[in-house]
Amino acid sequence: MIEKMKSVLLAALVVLSLVQSYFLSYSMPYFEPIQKTESNYVKTEEMGPEEKVENLIFPDQMILHLGEGKHTLFSPDMVFYKEIYKRLQGRKFDGFQRHPYNMMDWNRVRNENQGIELRFSQGVPIALLQRVMQIQADTTFAEEVVDRIWIYTSGDNEDVRSLFFSAKGDIVYEATRADLTVQDVKQHLVFGEGWMPYHSADGKIYLPDEPIEMVQVTLPYQTFTSEQMQRNLFLDPSTTRMIQEKDGSEIFTDGKRSLQVKQDQKWMIFSDPIARADNKNDLSDNVLSAVQFVNQHGGWNGTYRLAIPQHPAEGSEVMFQQYYGAYPIISSDDFRFGHIRLVMQQSVVSGYERSLIHVEDRAESKSIRTLPGGPELEAMIEQYRKNSSYGIEAVFPAYRPVLAEESMSLIPVWAVKLKDGTTDILR
Repeated sequence: MIEKMKSVLLAALVVLSLVQSYFLSYSMPYFEPIQKTESNYVKTEEMGPEEKVENLIFPDQMILHLGEGKHTLFSPDMVFYKEIYKRLQGRKFDGFQRHPYNMMDWNRVRNENQGIELRFSQGVPIALLQRVMQIQADTTFAEEVVDRIWIYTSGDNEDVRSLFFSAKGDIVYEATRADLTVQDVKQHLVFGEGWMPYHSADGKIYLPDEPIEMVQVTLPYQTFTSEQMQRNLFLDPSTTRMIQEKDGSEIFTDGKRSLQVKQDQKWMIFSDPIARADNKNDLSDNVLSAVQFVNQHGGWNGTYRLAIPQHPAEGSEVMFQQYYGAYPIISSDDFRFGHIRLVMQQSVVSGYERSLIHVEDRAESKSIRTLPGGPELEAMIEQYRKNSSYGIEAVFPAYRPVLAEESMSLIPVWAVKLKDGTTDILR
């Protein structure tokens, strides 16, 4: 009897062991492998909201060619700008053909044909533009960087041509299959009727025929502290030591990385040196990594636009231009504010610069300021040309930041972009 009970118990144990083995084999939780590299920064405390790269890609100018030599211009955040851009984002562009730039008399096209011109002044890679527009690109076109999209009616207003201009200035790509009709273009141009007229002597710089009005605003602000940035940028802030510079700057280092804080300008420069790789930098990958890095290390205190430098070192430099409303914020060397700059190597951040100032949304005061247009503006530009060593590529309204103890004023000004890629303010 006892032996029989032992046999039953042993059999039960064997069955239980088999059941346990089954569950261990088929119910094992899945763990993703963790790869630790120097480029894997740990996300730290939230200082500003995150942003998607799609929201950072938009044209800085939208020019409407109304025919008969008439033009008008919309800036980002304007109601008509957003409506037209939204409609174009829903259209498909396919079947691209390559043409030389000099295939057309562009002055005749802009003055005689009705159309819409989107300008990305520093250019944007097609691989990134595909994130915001429905572009079916072949292998060659997918590697391009474009700085203009021009959609216009041709052939007695019976056809629509959709052109993408290479930022190199020598090639134009035409979408032979685009779901845009002449009626679509005309509906977009209705938004420009009765708007401020603009004129251009060369098709590059467009100026208003009359003065324009902008809002001057004063905003309160907060400042990120050196301690916050240390916690955000160093793997172990307790290992850092501080070096005081003669100009009042503070430098924090852990022996490899360094953080320089310029207290007088409320500006920070972070450096994380890495060995230069022999492989070519991919600009699109660098931009995506730069956006992710800013998301995790400071966030976005306002609206920004991707603004790739004119002459980046093999695609290694990425910049984001800050906007207030429809206009960019342009600062000087005396007080830097309004942009974020990163240096990339193979999608890894080796340099990071930005302001420590976070302006608040609520305004302490607002007032209307008028900027000159027409002949008065042209006289200002001509005077600037006489005193400048570089040619002017663009003229646009902007804000100049002026810092006070507890607030920042954004002053409307006319700004210029020079051929060396820098910006300046018309005096």
